Amino acid sequence: MTPVCDIENINPGSACMEAFQLRWIYRLEPVAAALALIVLSPLAFAIGIALAVLSGRSPLIRHRRVGRRGVPLPMLKFRTMWENGVPDRYSAFVEDVSDSVPASKQRTDPRVVSKFAAICRRYSLDEIPQLYHVARGQMSFVGPRPITRDELDRHYGPHLAEVLQLRPGLTGLWQVMGRSRLTYSRRMKLDLILVRRASPSLYFWILMRTVPIVVRGYDAC
Repeated sequence: MTPVCDIENINPGSACMEAFQLRWIYRLEPVAAALALIVLSPLAFAIGIALAVLSGRSPLIRHRRVGRRGVPLPMLKFRTMWENGVPDRYSAFVEDVSDSVPASKQRTDPRVVSKFAAICRRYSLDEIPQLYHVARGQMSFVGPRPITRDELDRHYGPHLAEVLQLRPGLTGLWQVMGRSRLTYSRRMKLDLILVRRASPSLYFWILMRTVPIVVRGYDAC
């Protein structure tokens, strides 16, 4: 919960100071994300071309997720799942896909039929397009992971509104504490901890933990 602050209680180490610092971090995120998109654009272009050739379909997909305060978030990702032998039925650059998700993730998903696509998933390269949402202020670098309305209703229950206080993040607490190995119950608890204990120190701790996990492909599927 955001503390009620005035000039007298903005002291070093206080909750008000942390809230003030976080506010500035969130304001700077769109600039950082835009710069990251520029730097990564050659890689993103190459990945998009490769996936379009391999799949014979649009390189980008758009899932429906729930953003801050319940605002719908059409979230972009690179396509890493398709059926072999299915002809190209989509001429658009982006395809809207079903927002349904499996009850649990498998270590080897039969829907991932390309080794290149599997590499993209393992090292989170398929999530590069989500920097676009950070640049637009729809997402944050750190926050609860964006999930579907059905997942929120089924697994978050009375805590739903609390989790939606923050913008969804590219990474979060459960991404650095188990990723795909965690149950929904554990993910929900970690999302609540992230919301309730939001601070600059936790923000940067999660960012620093994310880098080696992504580089090494830990607990991805």
